[in-house]
Amino acid sequence: MGRRRTVMIGCALVVMVGLMSFPRLLLGSDQSHVKELIQNNCAGCHRLEGKADSRFNLKAPDLIWAGSKYQRAWLLRYLTGKEAPLYPKGYRWDLAEGPARHPVVSDDDSVAIAEYFAQHNKDPRVTVGAFDLSKVSKFDAAFGGMAYKAHACLGCHLIEENGTVIGGPQSASLVAAGQRYDKDWLFRFGLNPQDFVPHSGEFLADATEPQLRAVIGFLMVQGVKDFKYYEPWTAPEFGLASVDRGKVIYKEYCSQCHGATGKGDGPAASGLNPKPAIHANIPFDKLPTEYLYNVINHGGAAMGKSPNMPYWGLTIGQQGVADVMAYLRVTFKGAPEMAQGAAGAGGGPTGVCPQPRKTAKAPQEFLAKTNPLPASEATVQAGKALFLQSAQPVACAMCHGEKGNGQGIMGAALIPPPRNFTCGSVMKDLPDGQLFWIIKNGSPGTGMMSFAGLPDDQVWQLIAYVRSLAK
Repeated sequence: MGRRRTVMIGCALVVMVGLMSFPRLLLGSDQSHVKELIQNNCAGCHRLEGKADSRFNLKAPDLIWAGSKYQRAWLLRYLTGKEAPLYPKGYRWDLAEGPARHPVVSDDDSVAIAEYFAQHNKDPRVTVGAFDLSKVSKFDAAFGGMAYKAHACLGCHLIEENGTVIGGPQSASLVAAGQRYDKDWLFRFGLNPQDFVPHSGEFLADATEPQLRAVIGFLMVQGVKDFKYYEPWTAPEFGLASVDRGKVIYKEYCSQCHGATGKGDGPAASGLNPKPAIHANIPFDKLPTEYLYNVINHGGAAMGKSPNMPYWGLTIGQQGVADVMAYLRVTFKGAPEMAQGAAGAGGGPTGVCPQPRKTAKAPQEFLAKTNPLPASEATVQAGKALFLQSAQPVACAMCHGEKGNGQGIMGAALIPPPRNFTCGSVMKDLPDGQLFWIIKNGSPGTGMMSFAGLPDDQVWQLIAYVRSLAK
């Protein structure tokens, strides 16, 4: 009997906790109160029903879809005055109203309003589960940021980048957007913004669905501290990787450029600049998994490398990517002695000094730049950490070597070989601005990738460090 009573009490507690965890249903007098509350506080500016209309016919954003649009926690903070105005220049940008603080309600009233929206203001066009936030990788977010800029979103919306707010303040600020919007609603909005605010200056981007998903992923991580990024290489396909299948895929696709035995001598190689990587010279088992996956799956251009390297993920699928990665790691262990001979035709072997190069000259406005950071040991050490470990998309040492002499494990595959930073006779003639421009933009015709995502301060730290290597 005692045990049964304990079980019943336990079940009751579980039910109570469950009820406390979910929005309560509004009944009877609650409904009347919240309707009056919304009528007095919301309806004067916002529409709560009807069809989408032009911003020029409205006073404030529609709340027709508020139950699908906002995350509950953010909505409660906004209604109680704990969030900044969403429109830096006012919702009606044609009137130049300026930012306006939203009327503040009590904590209890904010909860009642949020619950009313959740029950009555849902958007039937939104498919719950259409966007899987748990599958957003670090690359997706970074690529989404580039697509966000490429499709001119930055022209109207603010975002935060490296601690600085940038963009046009004309429309809703997207700073910390990941704390505000429901992911599925934001994805549906991105498919066609004009479905929600027609004839209001809203831009319909010519983006593929994968690009849109990347942009939504980028926005949904904004303001989310310690976001847990998805790591595709941990997916089930990689546990089932087959070297034998990877060998077949390599022959069918990769050998066209990289050659049947990975020597960079495939039939397409003769017409390519830069030349395909010499896989036979790379110890693939030592490469970072994230980097190797991203280059194969997303292609060279996406990683700041040669656009001649296609993005194979759509062609061979995730299982194919896993199989090829397994094949590369088992087959190619690196052959440094081959790198010395192969590099000779493309600008001297690795590590020579001086090292002949035909690197493009930076624009004059860059050549005039000098390192703004103090010439201190702290600056050099910060640059060293980036060079050896943390620079993205891959640490500089992977190509340039841990000593900066151009003899990194990935550098053995490149023609021409990576820059030898220990060569003082060359480094003394390279202006800071030239180095800055190359790091940010890459070097066409070489294996030097773009590090456009690095904040300026980190680029200057790297420059301070590589200058310390010159002898």
